[in-house]
Amino acid sequence: MTNAIIVVILIVVMILAGKGAVKHLKGEGGCCGGGSVVKEPDKKLTGTVIKTKVFKIDGMHCENCTNRVKRAINRIDGVSAKLSLRKKEAVVEYEREVDDSEITGAIEALDYKVLSVTDK
Repeated sequence: MTNAIIVVILIVVMILAGKGAVKHLKGEGGCCGGGSVVKEPDKKLTGTVIKTKVFKIDGMHCENCTNRVKRAINRIDGVSAKLSLRKKEAVVEYEREVDDSEITGAIEALDYKVLSVTDK
């Protein structure tokens, strides 16, 4: 009888853990910052957009991750980023020449990996 109770408790714990893992992998949980997520506002560029590039990023799992990456890119003068968690990418608009390595460095300093950079 005791074994049956322990097995039932373990099954319940496993079900709850599985639900949490699925939510986490879909990017719906607060994995990196916990709690509620306030979307990072878009940065408005004052000059003319001279080019747009797409940075594919590995390691973003939730809205907190995208907010961190967006803040890091938007701190760079002359660029503005819009991120998509579903596509795992940042679309970066430039109003001045900025080397890709500066943006890649800002992203990878947060422990994410830039997989590719392409012109849009």
